[in-house]
Amino acid sequence: MCSASRDNDVESLTHTRAVSRAFSAVMGKQKKQRKYATMKRMISLKDARLKEKDRAKTQKTKKEDPSAIKEREVAKYPSCLFFQYNTQLGPPYYILVDTNFINFSIKAKLDMVQAMMDCLYAKCVPCITDCVMAELEKLGMKFRVALRIAKDPRFERLPCSHKGTYADDCLVQRVTQHKCYIVATVDRDLKRRIRKIPGVPIMYLSNHRYNIERMPDDYGAPRL
Repeated sequence: MCSASRDNDVESLTHTRAVSRAFSAVMGKQKKQRKYATMKRMISLKDARLKEKDRAKTQKTKKEDPSAIKEREVAKYPSCLFFQYNTQLGPPYYILVDTNFINFSIKAKLDMVQAMMDCLYAKCVPCITDCVMAELEKLGMKFRVALRIAKDPRFERLPCSHKGTYADDCLVQRVTQHKCYIVATVDRDLKRRIRKIPGVPIMYLSNHRYNIERMPDDYGAPRL
């Protein structure tokens, strides 16, 4: 009886194994789904279980001496400024032109050099940096008229030696270093950045003419 029951058990076991193999062959192996964004847990370098040579050393913070003299670097103030008055400004005016300023001048049908002279009542030299020229070239055929105006021989070309070709950063950096320029722009963000730099006037376009902002009263046309 024992041998017969044992044989029955073996037969049933082999049958179940055969059925499971056939089922897996038909259905295929079920893939284990990994949990999303799971990270391997790593032992901390400050863990006590690590050896002393492998363990990260704790940094000792030094207590500050209250009697010690604190050194602090103060930004050098340009010598050309008398408070907000810029002594380097004067005719002929060198005006840094932005990409948007040229485009809006074309829409308003203004001759840029003549309109600048009508605004400031003095000789004006429009200046274009390499970054502004590169930005105009990237804009393609739609702004080919603006590019043609920028290549006018009356415009002075200023070479750029800094990294990157972002025109706004280029103009802000140049105006910060040299206070002899007026910035001509219609861009609100650039205006906001230049207003933080003392002694730099801003030329903008309104009512189909150029106006000036932050210009000393004894220079040029008043702001309208």
